[in-house]
Amino acid sequence: MEVNPGRITSVLCEISERNGKPLSTLKLNAKILRELNLIRYGGDSRGVELSELGRFVLDLLKEDYVRKPVGVCGESVSRIPIRELNQRIRVLRRRVLKMVEEVGSGHLASSLSSLTIIATLYLGKMRHDPRNPAWRLRDRFLLGKGHAAPALYAVLAECGYFPEEELSKLRCIGGLLQGHPEGSIPGVDSASGSLGQCLSIANGMALAAKMRGEDYRIYVLLGDGELQEGQVWEAAMTSARHHLDNLAVIVDRNGHQLTGPTEEVKPLEPLAEKWRAFGWEVLEADGGSPRDILRALAEAEAIKGRPTVIIASTAGDQGSLERRG
Repeated sequence: MEVNPGRITSVLCEISERNGKPLSTLKLNAKILRELNLIRYGGDSRGVELSELGRFVLDLLKEDYVRKPVGVCGESVSRIPIRELNQRIRVLRRRVLKMVEEVGSGHLASSLSSLTIIATLYLGKMRHDPRNPAWRLRDRFLLGKGHAAPALYAVLAECGYFPEEELSKLRCIGGLLQGHPEGSIPGVDSASGSLGQCLSIANGMALAAKMRGEDYRIYVLLGDGELQEGQVWEAAMTSARHHLDNLAVIVDRNGHQLTGPTEEVKPLEPLAEKWRAFGWEVLEADGGSPRDILRALAEAEAIKGRPTVIIASTAGDQGSLERRG
């Protein structure tokens, strides 16, 4: 079972660059793993392979666990159980409620409907490192619906990009965290606020990755009301034209916008067919289920030759009509 097609030296060099670990230490670790009969390698021409014992250990780790890249939230483990992810999301939901309540402003409903999606990306899927926010090979996340910033801020603080105390200064003059994300905030890959623009920015990031031969992925969270912006569909055509299979859009399909239900303001359905007509692969997911979101993200990563949109239903995620948005 090949876990990386590269040569052992190039594999270790990549890990060294990604995690800031000395190459000499990694070589020693690889030697120990081989002596324990967990991996096999030999010579510069062979890849790294798991032994039968190594596959057994990997199977044990996979059971009911999700991928969590080394460095996320400053922890040394590489995986967390789904149940822990759900627990963290419950804590984050309370933090978002507290943030908005303390300052008396902020888009609570929209933040809550997006929270599970954002938390699942950062805590369970994306490759990123709070100790090195500008790491070139990190996955990128863009929040198209910038008014849901409290959800993003809560997740970034949980990951360790800035102290949790900053959350209590939401929208304060001179504070780090304003009403919409700004590029000066650690962990924020693009400013947002003017709806409809982030997919265009993401196209540039995805094209740059392709041109450089780098394997990071770009994730964009769009609100369903935001899809009424014409620029979204212009950008969607560009994504398909350039076969940006390293780009995934997630639509927060809560069915509501500021002035009422989306289907009464400006109907979006049939939404899936619209995206398909623009050349996108379309998946659906329960936006309140980390497990289902991770399933859809894994499917999206396996699709080649075209971008993917995940329509995530979040209408009932928060349990009350007052909290939808």
